[in-house]
Amino acid sequence: MSQRESAFLLICKKYKPHILMASVQGAVTLLYFLIEASINKGMNLHVFVTYRHALGGIVVLPFAYVLERKSRPKMTVAIFMELFLLSLIGVSLTLNMYFASLKYTSPSFVTSMVNTISALTFIIAVVLRLEAVDIKNPRGVAKILGTLLSLAGALTMALYKGHAIPNLKAAPILIRGQSAHTNWIKGPILTVASCISWSVFYIVQAFTVKKYPAQLSLTAWINCIGAVQSAAFAVIVEHKLHAWFITSRIELYCILYAGIVSCGLSIFVQFWAMDQKGPVFVTMFNPLGTVLVSVLAYLVMGEQLHMGSILGGVIVIMGLYLLLWGKEKDQDYKSRQLSSSTYEQNESRTQIETSRQTEKLSSEQDIAANDEIL
Repeated sequence: MSQRESAFLLICKKYKPHILMASVQGAVTLLYFLIEASINKGMNLHVFVTYRHALGGIVVLPFAYVLERKSRPKMTVAIFMELFLLSLIGVSLTLNMYFASLKYTSPSFVTSMVNTISALTFIIAVVLRLEAVDIKNPRGVAKILGTLLSLAGALTMALYKGHAIPNLKAAPILIRGQSAHTNWIKGPILTVASCISWSVFYIVQAFTVKKYPAQLSLTAWINCIGAVQSAAFAVIVEHKLHAWFITSRIELYCILYAGIVSCGLSIFVQFWAMDQKGPVFVTMFNPLGTVLVSVLAYLVMGEQLHMGSILGGVIVIMGLYLLLWGKEKDQDYKSRQLSSSTYEQNESRTQIETSRQTEKLSSEQDIAANDEIL
């Protein structure tokens, strides 16, 4: 293997969590357009949440059973209740509020407000001491500024439009959504509530992953429990039987893609990244999804783009970079501290062993001298 290939592999290994989380955002971006097309075909969003998580659980379950049958922790009542709560917060509650808010606002507003999750998660993590912030150090200042910039960029994209950029007349795909029943009281309340619930979900994940360190099994459990909870919610909200029928190919493709990619692979990657880097790192990539949605909506879907979206996207990327830089510097600092502590412990052990050997040798010499005298 050449030196260049070795260096490339080392870089990929170092930035593996970053690459995977960026890929997750790309996958979620495509899902957004599939959902928009499915809504136009009359798909019930609460039923969609049920189907996608049920499929996600079915897809992941065989892999979890085979690959983690020896390493999977024993399921207890306490762990099951924690998984039930995690599924309630992160699947049935969050996603149903999130999709319900789409009925009363606009997709651009909802996807922009999702970017506040990273800032909310960071604040909660600091309060719970899951995230350390040293305001006297540049890395701590960078994390704070990055969080504030990401929040400011998200609010800019959501609240400020500015000059409209003409849409592309020759866009490859044109999807025109149904008119929303706008309600700028109920809609934003549901959106903000879903963002807070999402943030709590990421925080609780950090604790659960430590107690149940089997990411595939955890993904299967969350999907299956969340599907049952969401089904109960959908039955209460939607009383018509035909809402459960899949009536078009785009709805089928949307459910298959959401179940396999979004609820299967993406959740597994998030659990893995959560275990490696913590909850704040995972949420830092949400703004990237909004930027990708805006760009693809303009280039592919022919939607109109505003200067506010561009300005907010630039601010979001700047905040994301600062936050990532601060996190990486924190990681390097902790690694150096761990290495220094390990080195000091080894040196201390070496000194103790040397001292013991010296004392033993001295004792043997004294015994030998006494034998000669006698």
